[in-house]
Amino acid sequence: MSDTSRRTFLRDGTTAMLTAGVLAACRGKAAEAVAAVTTTPPPPPLSPTAAADAMDAMCEKGVKAFPAKTEGKGNALFTPRVENGVKIFDITASKIQWEVTPGQKVEAFAYNGTVPGPQIRVRDGDRVRINLKNELDQSTAIHFHGLSVPNDQDGVPFITQPPVKPGQSFTYEFTVPHAGSHMYHAHHNATTQVMKGLLGAFIVEPKDASNEPKVDLDYVMILNDGLGGFTLNGKGFPATEPLLAKQGQTIRIRYMNEGMMIHPMHLHGMPMTVIAKDGWAQPAPWKCDTLNVAPGERWDALVHCTNPGTWAFHCHILPHAESEQGMYGMVTALIVKPV
Repeated sequence: MSDTSRRTFLRDGTTAMLTAGVLAACRGKAAEAVAAVTTTPPPPPLSPTAAADAMDAMCEKGVKAFPAKTEGKGNALFTPRVENGVKIFDITASKIQWEVTPGQKVEAFAYNGTVPGPQIRVRDGDRVRINLKNELDQSTAIHFHGLSVPNDQDGVPFITQPPVKPGQSFTYEFTVPHAGSHMYHAHHNATTQVMKGLLGAFIVEPKDASNEPKVDLDYVMILNDGLGGFTLNGKGFPATEPLLAKQGQTIRIRYMNEGMMIHPMHLHGMPMTVIAKDGWAQPAPWKCDTLNVAPGERWDALVHCTNPGTWAFHCHILPHAESEQGMYGMVTALIVKPV
């Protein structure tokens, strides 16, 4: 290539590159100009008052919805049939859709179609028979938590019994050994099965009630932190049920923790008098307003409803109960009606 041709090639190439750069820069400026015209500017920040109003409105909406209606109600009293003096409870484990809060449905494992399962309530010395039918797609079994049953009735697969496979049934039968607040739940793949709802209350009342406290109402509160979040008796606020009493009445609360976390339950307005742990009477009753309930524990407490009003009642691990959007999860209320 001659020197003249080489100079012409370099000049033309340089000109082309400069032209392309100028065009690209122009296109970029044009795009920025179009974006500046067409992009909606961000809204101005809310004033502190407006921001507070927005948060308060969300909080108020939840409180005003309480108690919100949802499909399904767990912990209903289980009425057995009686044959030859034996109280018989037929229990089916199956998958269902369970509404935890309004519009929030989750897959649940349920006893007889509810979470918690039906509440078994018997007396010490009763002969009971529990017929389990497994309609799940995995094996299961039932353990009677807190009850001193014969070894082969303890419900732990590969330790005391074979697993109850899908489509199979298994019968448990024993004489109820002692009074107290107990539970029944799955003991096979328990992290999934119990967290998803295979749980229920097993209350044993004493035949001799002479030493029992005199109460007007008896409430069971099952705590869980798996199914759809933080729940009381299978529901999250505002779908939880309030505890109702009249001024002057005494209520008994039976706490049962079927979850994986500790839940310190706090009652506003009145103290609780703790009378039993894990079904056994305390050496001496003692008072508190916040009762720490660890996984697997049961606590019985009395509340003398002397102070009328609607009183907040919630887990005091605050992320289990409240956020900037309002109360949720493990929140309910004790409503004491004046006389």
